Amino acid sequence: MQRSRPGIWLYYAIALLTFAIDYITKKIIERNLELYEQIKVIGNFFLITSIRNRGAAFGILQEQRIFFIAITIIVATGIVWYLHRSYRLGHPLLLTGLALVLGGAVGNFLDRALYGEVVDFLQFNFGSWTFPIFNLADTAIVCGVALIILDSLLTAKREKDKENETDGNGDEQQLV
Repeated sequence: MQRSRPGIWLYYAIALLTFAIDYITKKIIERNLELYEQIKVIGNFFLITSIRNRGAAFGILQEQRIFFIAITIIVATGIVWYLHRSYRLGHPLLLTGLALVLGGAVGNFLDRALYGEVVDFLQFNFGSWTFPIFNLADTAIVCGVALIILDSLLTAKREKDKENETDGNGDEQQLV
């Protein structure tokens, strides 16, 4: 008995849910915290810190709004195309990863398009070193990429195992 796989709309629902959670959390931060205000969650290790980022990850490429908007449109279009193309293969890890990346990309895209900056608020400190502050869209993108990589590794292993099965079909090779 073959299991039915979920419709492609499940993956769009994951992207939409990712976008919605990111949007809501950013609005909560904007409305309830002043810029640079901090709330200690776990001592000095984990803080909610309200900042705005006009660049990319780790604050690189500051003030490149048009560049980021253009790149995000291209990437989101590519993800939608690849999601549809890959759906036929039935790889749920890959499809979920693509959905998370899409939802996160659109979440940060909206901030950049409307305000020219992204709301970041998750801060982790490791002793005197502070990891660059990020948001839930960034988290979704990283988790999505991890799922895509995991799917790629598992697919390569399955293909290698299948290749080994066909090579080891019981036929002995003659030694000359």
